[in-house]
Amino acid sequence: MEQVSRAFLERLLNTISPSGYEDEAAAVVKAEAAAFADEVSVDVHGNVTAVVNRGGRPRVMLAGHVDEIGLQIANIDEHGFLRFVGIGGWDPQILQGQRVWIRTSGGRIPGVIGKKAIHLLKEDARKKVAQMEDLWIDIGARSEQEARSRVAVGDCAVLAHGFEELPNGVAVARGMDDRCGAFVVMEAARLLARMKPGAEVHAVATVQEEVGLRGAITSAYRIQPQAAIAVDVTHATDYPGMKDERERIGRIRLGGGPVVARGPNINPKLFDLLVETAKARSIPIQFEAEPRGTGTDANAIQLSRGGVATGLVSVPNRYMHTPVEAVSLEDLERVYHLLAYSVAAMGPETSFVPW
Repeated sequence: MEQVSRAFLERLLNTISPSGYEDEAAAVVKAEAAAFADEVSVDVHGNVTAVVNRGGRPRVMLAGHVDEIGLQIANIDEHGFLRFVGIGGWDPQILQGQRVWIRTSGGRIPGVIGKKAIHLLKEDARKKVAQMEDLWIDIGARSEQEARSRVAVGDCAVLAHGFEELPNGVAVARGMDDRCGAFVVMEAARLLARMKPGAEVHAVATVQEEVGLRGAITSAYRIQPQAAIAVDVTHATDYPGMKDERERIGRIRLGGGPVVARGPNINPKLFDLLVETAKARSIPIQFEAEPRGTGTDANAIQLSRGGVATGLVSVPNRYMHTPVEAVSLEDLERVYHLLAYSVAAMGPETSFVPW
């Protein structure tokens, strides 16, 4: 991976950008895209769009959502402790004892998620999984007044984990789901800007996917693409405890290459193009069966207006919706090469009518 791309990825992953609060990540994407795109814009919903080769055909949308799961401050009690609710889907077990970063009008402040010590729990309570209502955030405030002077109801928070690289090109961070997808579509657009494609390319960092594919709905309606490829993460099944999943959903390996989805959400012609491009470019790929509408931006985009020929390419991801999501940097690079060369093969005569 080129150093400029790696630095972009790291900046993006170190932002605090839960659904509805994507402005930090959007600013990073917008600044990076300005270096290669013909046009960069932010719509009223917050989606960031980089356009390459305005006026080309067909009009192609590349989408990766830039939001992450997070927390939102819901109440500040009389002792200065913060009660919170989840933004997106959480496993409450993960939250206990974690450090957090809270985004406030005065900047980022630290806190910790507190829970009653095990010594003080009754025997039946020790056997139960703590829920969010059993937890709170401690920012070291001595009173409600002090806490309210630093934090407001509605402020967002994330678990305090940033980007790190492990051996063998394994990168870990919170928010790989799906800031690495937003990263991939922008890197594909960067490559396409050098390739001079026939297609008009709209690379979109979509917002609010974790709360209902909302940014994909609005941006696809606005762009009106003829074809689109969404990029998200999918569950790697190559780690302990995943034997049943390997048998049920297949063998998906970190470092095994892009995962290409097939099913009703996926246009057959676009699927074939992705597979043919991977073979021609010697890009290893993996496959995932999706027998219904997926829970990704691809679902919303396919159903926009009169319908869009849609594909879904995913990045294998371990430990999804935890603060230590893990992906392969080599997989990321393979995905944006697959997208760029697939789009470069499209022209005005390309038909996506399936039969």
